[in-house]
Amino acid sequence: MKPPGTGDALLVVDVQNDFLPGGALGIGGGDSVLAPLNRLLGAWRALGLPVYLTRDWHPPGHCSFAERGGPWPVHCVAGTAGAEFSPRLERVPGDVVISKATRPDRDAYSALDGTGLADEIRRTGVRRIFVGGLATDYCVRATGLDARTAGLEVVVLRDAICAVNVHPGDGAAAMSELAAAGADLVTTGEVLASMASRP
Repeated sequence: MKPPGTGDALLVVDVQNDFLPGGALGIGGGDSVLAPLNRLLGAWRALGLPVYLTRDWHPPGHCSFAERGGPWPVHCVAGTAGAEFSPRLERVPGDVVISKATRPDRDAYSALDGTGLADEIRRTGVRRIFVGGLATDYCVRATGLDARTAGLEVVVLRDAICAVNVHPGDGAAAMSELAAAGADLVTTGEVLASMASRP
C-alpha cells in the first residue's frame, strides 16, 4: 500500500451516539473504533488531506424503523442527541459532514447513495478512500462496495470498524466481500507507519 497523499480521502462512517454502546442501536464494542480513528485523523489532517464524516440523519417515522415495518429500532433521528457524532470523535471545522437516509420512505446504507458524496469526490479529485467506522456489515460494507463500483480504490481500516453481527459471522462475510471486490484491508497502524516512512 502506498502512503496516503494527494487524491486520498478518509471516510469515517456513522460514529454516532445511537450506534455506540448504550445507544438506541448500540453495537457491542463499537466504541473500540474511536482510538484508532482519532490517531489516524490527527496524522491525516497534518497532511492536509480531506476528511468526510457520514451520519444517518433519519426523519421521524423512517422506513427502516420497526414501527414502520423496518428491521431496526428508532435511531439517529435528525436533530436528536442520538444522531450526534460521539463527543469522543475528534472533529475539526474543516471536516465535511455527509448526511444519508434522509428521506422517510427510502433507506440508504452507503455514503454514496443519494448524498452527493460521489460528485464531491469527483470534483476534488479523490481517487482512493480509506474507510472506518460503523458498522462493518452494513454501512461500511455498502460504502466500500459502492466506491469500488464507482471506480475508486478502497482501503478498509480493519481495526477501526465493528460489526453488528445480527447473524454470527456477518462482519467476517462483509470483509470477505469487500476484499473480493478489490478493497485492501489494513490496520490504522500500517497506514500510520507508511505515513511516517514517507521521504
